[in-house]
Amino acid sequence: QVQLVESGGGSVQAGGSLRLSCAASGRTISTYAMGWFRQVPGKEREFVAAIGWSGSNIDYADSVKGRFTISRDNAKNTVALQMNSLKPEDTAVYYCAADALFLRLRGTPGSWGQGTQVTVSS
Repeated sequence: QVQLVESGGGSVQAGGSLRLSCAASGRTISTYAMGWFRQVPGKEREFVAAIGWSGSNIDYADSVKGRFTISRDNAKNTVALQMNSLKPEDTAVYYCAADALFLRLRGTPGSWGQGTQVTVSS
């Protein structure tokens, strides 16, 4: 199983940008679909973005389309989430996820990171 560690979270004002990174270890991610989810206390974890193993399949939640960009570097075993035009409603703990199947990633990914806090103030 792949181990995932997120970084890059922090506090930013509305309209600002943050870049989250996810470093994988234990296995190469070159054959994994990778994604990002987020969770607010008291609410269910929600899908944010996903990218297939080759980078050709990409999917976003409607709430982040046009503002967030997911990317991957298989050689470095990393995945990134560039977040622009941040809004207070983007405040959440962001989790990196991995699964062998792209279609399964949005539901029940096989691997999760520990999460990184993103706080957007108005």
